[in-house]
Amino acid sequence: MPEETVPSARRNVELKATDPWPVRSLDTCRSLGAEAMGPIWQRDSYFDVAFGGLKLREEHPGRPHLIQFERPSEPQQRESRYRVIEVDNAVVTLEALMAAIGLTIVVTKRRQLFVWEGVRIHLDTVEQLGTFIELEAVAPPESDLAHEHGLIGRLRDAFEITDDRLLATGYAAQLRDATSR
Repeated sequence: MPEETVPSARRNVELKATDPWPVRSLDTCRSLGAEAMGPIWQRDSYFDVAFGGLKLREEHPGRPHLIQFERPSEPQQRESRYRVIEVDNAVVTLEALMAAIGLTIVVTKRRQLFVWEGVRIHLDTVEQLGTFIELEAVAPPESDLAHEHGLIGRLRDAFEITDDRLLATGYAAQLRDATSR
């Protein structure tokens, strides 16, 4: 049997914020010269794990994949570590993980994806939550993250993201909080 290597964790610097002016954010993407990558529909099914997070992402266009991630819950730009594993069958994978470890919540969103200087700009409309902007600067393994923090800082200024708009947690935690009220 051939030996497979375990994918090493990737890293990025990310920032997540509410987006009270999605049309203005779209205009900002255009004025920056960000490349429009098109709309994406995504459904993320989150599972009950002891450390970090695990979600099955189904998207159109695109293939289903598991994402294992670790990131601090802080309302600022922060480092995130993650692994992405493609799966062949989302339905079978979802059923197996639900049976083994339990499903905690499902987040469905429409995303407009732009890329600026290698930074992914997500303009998200999340069902039951609203509109958000997420910035992700993927870092090469040797990076000290200074360059990526600088890019996110420049975009934060361009989108006029104030401290009161910053989010410490991801969509899953926000949706859990919103639905438990």
